[in-house]
Formats: sequence, structure tokens, C-alpha cells
Amino acid sequence: MADLQATRYALRRGVARWFEEPVSNALIRIGVTANIATLIGVAIAVSGAVVAGFGHFWIAGILVLTGAIFDMLDGGIARRTNTVGPQGALMDSVLDRVSEIAVFVGLAAYYTRPESAHQIAVILAVTATAGSLMVSYVRARAEGLGYKGTEGYLTRPERVVIMSVLLLAGQPLWALWILGVGTPLSAAHRFIAAYREAGRPKNEPAE
Repeated sequence: MADLQATRYALRRGVARWFEEPVSNALIRIGVTANIATLIGVAIAVSGAVVAGFGHFWIAGILVLTGAIFDMLDGGIARRTNTVGPQGALMDSVLDRVSEIAVFVGLAAYYTRPESAHQIAVILAVTATAGSLMVSYVRARAEGLGYKGTEGYLTRPERVVIMSVLLLAGQPLWALWILGVGTPLSAAHRFIAAYREAGRPKNEPAE
């Protein structure tokens, strides 16, 4: 899992250097603040969720991906304008969850329509929602206790990529299967790793 973490951070550094930095600077020049970027991102993502509810999946994929891009840029804007603070961090974390839940609700709504009813898909949407929330909760609780809680293979960036790509491909059910099964397993993996870390003396290095 250490190799996965190293790969994940390397990819994020590359994205930050070649995309986040120049685009953040451009948005700053036109007066976009970090909080505005966060609100734009969640508005676009929720719009994607509504569109998904009507079965227009490729449009939903574009909107979900665009919303996630704004969510990524808000942190860069905050750092470059020296406006990093607890209020912005709280807003960003909460609205991230809103964006993600909205997409699952949109898909659940689509699969409850008479012409596209699919009970398993609805169950998967509910399970994926619960799993994604638990992945975030385990980290938040672990960090509150002084531990990392960052293990796992389906963090938010991976979930957004999976959902966006499969919506664009017109295969939302595949996304629900992957996330409906994978996110609870990822949450369990993260919990076990954090539990083991919490059981070691503070001065004992992690494995």
C-alpha cells in the first residue's frame, strides 16, 4: 500500500504543477476566490447529478468532472492568496460530500424510474454512498486522535475519476458496482490500518 500512496502523491504533484498552478493563477487574476471556486464546483456537480437522474449520462460525466476540477482548484487558490483557514477547509470538506452524495442520489433516482427500474443499482448507490462517507469519516476520526488514516485505494480522486469516466462511457451501472463494492472495502481497509496504528506506542514506527 505504501507504493500506491507514493504513486498517488506523485500523480497529484504532477497535476498540481502542470494544471492546478497555472489555472489557479488565471482564476485569481479574474477575481475568483477559493470559496467561490468551491461553490461553483458543487453547483456544477449537483447539476450533473440532476442530469444523471434523467439518463443523460455523458453530459453528467462532463459536469461531474468539471465540478471536481473546481474542487481541486479551490485549495490552490487559497494557498496562493494566503486565505487558507478553518472556515474554507470546513466548507470544502462538507461540500465535497454534498457533491458526491448528489451524484449517487441522481443515479438512484434514475434507477427508480419505471422505464429504467433496477433494484440492485439502487442498493449499490446506497452502499456506495455509505462507503464513501465511511472512508472520509475514518480518516477524520483517525486524524482527530492524532493518526494518519490515509490508507485505502478508493479515495475521493479515484472515486471521481471512476464515476466520471464511466458516466462518459454511458455505463453508470459499472460505476455503481465498482464503488458499491469497493468503497466499503476501502473503508474497512482504512479502519484496520488506523486501528493497528492506534494500537502501537507513539514512538514505534509504522510497518
